[in-house]
Amino acid sequence: MAGMTSSARPLLNRRLAEFGTTIFAEMSALAAATGAINLGQGFPDTDGPEAIREAAVRALREGRGNQYPPGPGVPELRTAVAAHQLRRYGLSYDPDTEVLVTAGATEAIAAALLALVEPGDEVIALEPYYDSYAACIAMAGGRRVPVTLRPHEGAFRLDLDELRAAVTDRTRLLLLNTPHNPTGTVLTREELTAIAALAVERDLLVVTDEVYEHLVFDDAEHIPLATLPGMRERTVTIGSAGKTFSFTGWKVGWITASPGLVTAVRSAKQFLTYVASGPFQYAMAEALALPESYFAAFRADMRERREVLAAGLAEAGFGVFRPAGTYFITTDIRPLGETDGFAFCRALPERAGVVAIPNAVFYDHRAEGAPYVRFAFCKRTGVLEEAASRLKTLAA
Repeated sequence: MAGMTSSARPLLNRRLAEFGTTIFAEMSALAAATGAINLGQGFPDTDGPEAIREAAVRALREGRGNQYPPGPGVPELRTAVAAHQLRRYGLSYDPDTEVLVTAGATEAIAAALLALVEPGDEVIALEPYYDSYAACIAMAGGRRVPVTLRPHEGAFRLDLDELRAAVTDRTRLLLLNTPHNPTGTVLTREELTAIAALAVERDLLVVTDEVYEHLVFDDAEHIPLATLPGMRERTVTIGSAGKTFSFTGWKVGWITASPGLVTAVRSAKQFLTYVASGPFQYAMAEALALPESYFAAFRADMRERREVLAAGLAEAGFGVFRPAGTYFITTDIRPLGETDGFAFCRALPERAGVVAIPNAVFYDHRAEGAPYVRFAFCKRTGVLEEAASRLKTLAA
């Protein structure tokens, strides 16, 4: 019969069988079907700087990037990335051998894990973790080992003893994310110093997802792990233009690392997209050179939006974890008499006209994340105010 296969073997590779459609697709479809305000997926509802958009138009018109760009990325962007790392963090990278441009941070994560992890290797990730981490570890044939961030004094914190205990002779790599999505935690210098010492002691590679590096608030400080003793030669640092410049659809990311690590990651990356985002690479080279006033204004604007949504969520009855970084707020739904984040989020569009994401999807230990729900505040202030107004109905 047409369409039938010759065996009972499932069509989907067994390594991916547990994943299916992402929660982001499900909740965005629910937002569209109900007309709810979508505070689930983390994309802005306005474009970034007009000058950078025009830089992309100019590149298109001048024929720069309309054909395949160089595999490692256009020289202008690689040079801009290296200059950014040196200017901000004192990290010196050779644009030709230590910078690789990728199709967003998602490809950078995939390429790094496919390149560096072999079947049976253990990869430690901080739980809750961005959903692509689990899928990429699985595709590489690795075994993920979650170390759970838990609430402590109003924030989600890392238990360093638990991290040390998770390392075994099979551990190949630590996969870190700071500033951390979804909890908004920013790892401290003390925590990072301990992580660095552990990596050196146990001879571990580290992949650090730092896409929210420019979104840290209040007294928090973003410290790249590669700046710490012994870490530059064993760390793959991932950056991205989408979160900082509000052009998430352009998919421009990058890694910085030692030549050997870059070569390894490039070997996997070349068989994924090969190249991508040609004209946008030129635009992002200009974006990275914007004056500090842009980055300061960007942070200040997002901090104000954080306050609008945090106040609205608290007034609606949520327990609110005010984030030190990123543009997400994690909330506790137990004060509302709820315990199941999945059920709560699936009902929320009808109850209050707002979409959120259940944090449990970011956990291996689903029970740990069950009462937590994530909201994005990278939306216009008026949209956040309307969402806060709608959510007040829950307090009743």
